[in-house]
Amino acid sequence: MVEEESKDIIALGAIRHGIKKFEKIQKTTQIEPQELNSILEQLEKRGLIEIREKKGWLGRKVEIITTEKGEKEVDERVHELQTKWNQMSLLYNKGDKKGLKQYMDDNRSFLPMMMFFGVMDMMMFSMMFSMMGMAMSDYVPPESMPEGAAGEGMDGGDGGGFDDGGGFDFDVGF
Repeated sequence: MVEEESKDIIALGAIRHGIKKFEKIQKTTQIEPQELNSILEQLEKRGLIEIREKKGWLGRKVEIITTEKGEKEVDERVHELQTKWNQMSLLYNKGDKKGLKQYMDDNRSFLPMMMFFGVMDMMMFSMMFSMMGMAMSDYVPPESMPEGAAGEGMDGGDGGGFDDGGGFDFDVGF
């Protein structure tokens, strides 16, 4: 279960990236409409977003935008996520399975936000799970995983079934 605070930041981040309509925010964040409505009310009370009404050809349009305070909040959170990702990467690169597992356990609620904001390298993230002998779905709910991330090679699989003695034998395309 993604914690409330992370859902707030995910919704705020979606708005910050130019998604201004409720339906699109809901679709992007995968947050239930009633819960999203409640989150948006809280964000507005905290002065992080503004609701603007515009009169258009087809009646009134409602747009949701971040305030300067809201933009600063997103920037701070993304910086914090980047710091946590860097720590996870360091533990992985040192081969510290126990330390990495402990760090991921302690920071479980941040993983969906890291995915949403694109802070993590998905290939390295999947290899972290392989190193620990675990599945990504043990830590990240399926609705928070990027398209295709739960498939073979991303969820503790063997990287596509190539029997060449190890390593990944496909082009990532970055």
